[in-house]
Amino acid sequence: MASVVPDEILPSPGAASPVTPTSTSGQVPLEQAPRLKGRQRLLQSLQRMSSTPSLVRRTRSHSTGYQRDGKASLSCVSLSPQCWADPSMSSPSQIYGGLGTSSPPATTAPSPGSARIRTIGSSQNVSQATVPLPADVRPASRSMLRETYDPETELINEMNGMDVQVASPEAKSTFDFWQDMPDEIKMGIFNYLTPKEIVRCSLVSRAWYKFCFDGQLWSRIDTSDFYSQISSDALLKIIKTAGPFIRDLNLRGCVQLRDKWLSDAENISDTCRNVVNFSLEGCRIDKTAIHYFLLRNPRLRYINLSGLSSVTNSAMKIIAQSCPQLDTLNVSWCSNVDTKGLKRVVEACTKLRDLRAGEISGFDDEDMLQLLFERNALERLVIHRTDVDDGSLKVLMHGKDPEIDILTDRPIVPPRVLKHLDLHQCANLTDQGLQSLTHNVPFLEGLQVSQCPELTDDAITDVLRTTPKLTHLELEDLDKITNSLLIELAKTPCAERLEHLNVSYCESLGDFGMLAILKSCPQLKSVEMDNTRISDLSLIEASYLVRKRGYSTDLPCVGLRLVAFDCVNVTWAGVREVLSSNSYLPQALKAASAVVTVKESNGESDVSDSLSACPPTPSFPPQQYPKQIIQLKCFYGWQMTVDEHTKRVLRGSLKPANNLARKWADYMMATEEAGTGGAGARRRRRRARDAERLYNFDEDDDDSYGPFIGRRRRARSGGCTVM
Repeated sequence: MASVVPDEILPSPGAASPVTPTSTSGQVPLEQAPRLKGRQRLLQSLQRMSSTPSLVRRTRSHSTGYQRDGKASLSCVSLSPQCWADPSMSSPSQIYGGLGTSSPPATTAPSPGSARIRTIGSSQNVSQATVPLPADVRPASRSMLRETYDPETELINEMNGMDVQVASPEAKSTFDFWQDMPDEIKMGIFNYLTPKEIVRCSLVSRAWYKFCFDGQLWSRIDTSDFYSQISSDALLKIIKTAGPFIRDLNLRGCVQLRDKWLSDAENISDTCRNVVNFSLEGCRIDKTAIHYFLLRNPRLRYINLSGLSSVTNSAMKIIAQSCPQLDTLNVSWCSNVDTKGLKRVVEACTKLRDLRAGEISGFDDEDMLQLLFERNALERLVIHRTDVDDGSLKVLMHGKDPEIDILTDRPIVPPRVLKHLDLHQCANLTDQGLQSLTHNVPFLEGLQVSQCPELTDDAITDVLRTTPKLTHLELEDLDKITNSLLIELAKTPCAERLEHLNVSYCESLGDFGMLAILKSCPQLKSVEMDNTRISDLSLIEASYLVRKRGYSTDLPCVGLRLVAFDCVNVTWAGVREVLSSNSYLPQALKAASAVVTVKESNGESDVSDSLSACPPTPSFPPQQYPKQIIQLKCFYGWQMTVDEHTKRVLRGSLKPANNLARKWADYMMATEEAGTGGAGARRRRRRARDAERLYNFDEDDDDSYGPFIGRRRRARSGGCTVM
């Protein structure tokens, strides 16, 4: 049985140990304690352990030898080594603090260097008030085992003859980051991966395989990015696994599923019953499979069956019966569908807002268009390359036999809610039919009447004056329109909103009309004017338009797309003006940028200076860039240079872009001079060779101009093929 007194303070053989004083002279004799054996040794151990407070709590009787001498045991006193080292402690009352007497010791001032004795009290039963050992003499092994070792329980077990092993401290539990993570967080992490990456991750382990093919990850299946790289078996497995979770199913271009639709069409339809958006454009699918799928998905709101020859009027009947929530229907280029099937859809689907029926026959039927007029719910109507004529278009806008206003001579009908109308390549349409749109489409934002050869300025101008929200206008290949139309367009209310204009192949248009558009339409983002009579003046005005949009500290972005190839009046000088404008900075901003560059280059020396000695440095503006630039499509011989210049500007390398534009201009001038005959031809050819050699040299980091002697020439691929 272990003793309560630590081993560090027990008397060792041959060393002096304190004993109870026996003389009355006040001297404390020091002699070696005798070693006890047998019963006496056991009683001495019990006496020492009896001083613990746990025995007092259990109301156990004290040992008989504890009060025999009328003095306390050693465990009741602070056993500091200083207590025995001071020779001035000569009396028992000084050593024991008066524990053995009834009267308290006299209070005396402690002498310097004397040891301090903690007095417990003068009660007869001193075992009820014990003091733990000081921390500096407490053994480390005891303090470490104190958390798992209970002396009270150990004493009882030993007295009862029980052999109990002390439990070792429990090992610290480890945390598995991925295994202990909630499944919802794991699913959120997998949601950031692309479908291709999810399929690859499924090969890591069985647990990952389970997560990768969980239906929550495949609520939206869009194969437009990988339809040519995935096998039919893998795609079919994904569809069947995620079946009830799929909301958006886009199988555009998945021709490899042709055999699967024949064999497993019913299983796929039974699995996928909650699809909302469905697209089969360009697929090869059986007629029966389409019917199965449409019947089992009553929640469909978007259906795209464009270009499917297996889609017939029977499919339209099924859509009308089982898809009451339909919002968008695209059946363009479905050769086996006509307006008879569409009429059923329009009658049954009251929420239809978008109907795309390009190249569908039967739009000369006035009953169909009368139904659309009465419903007046379509916001987008695409009927390009159809047989619509002036009479059917009037029925669509005015209805049959409308009431005419006497004062204005206009039909009294509610305005249409149409926002986008596509009538391009409708050969039977003339000015009389198009004028029916006047005052009837005030919410129109997009109008496409390209390749309608019979349209003239008058009808289009009347429509433009009454469509203040127009943003997109397609007038491609209209031979009968002139610059007067563009001038009137610049004066209409929609000029402030116009973003896209297409007048390609309108050979009667030139700078006179285009300059008016570029000056009056500040929101332009795209202008297609190839095969027209425009010249460099239009390009210069477009550059000025974009420059007025300002500068910022962010990298530039494309703000205007110009298409001007095959324009005989556009020269390389106009193209160079566009390039220079893209990389142009005002002199004030250029000076500020130069200061910033110098400041950044001297940053190391500034850091070495003392902050207290140097005055506060002024703050310089950051590097400035144009907010927007022009993306130009021009003559194919210059296009590679234009594209390279645009790339440099978009990444913020304005200085290399300026160098490229300057060297290209020198090259073009030298080439033109070299092609001129007469006197000085030899000198011009030599200048052309020098310009070509100058252009081939990459001086992106240097603005110097002249012969480059003694400098290493960087390798370039292609030489002057950029031209």
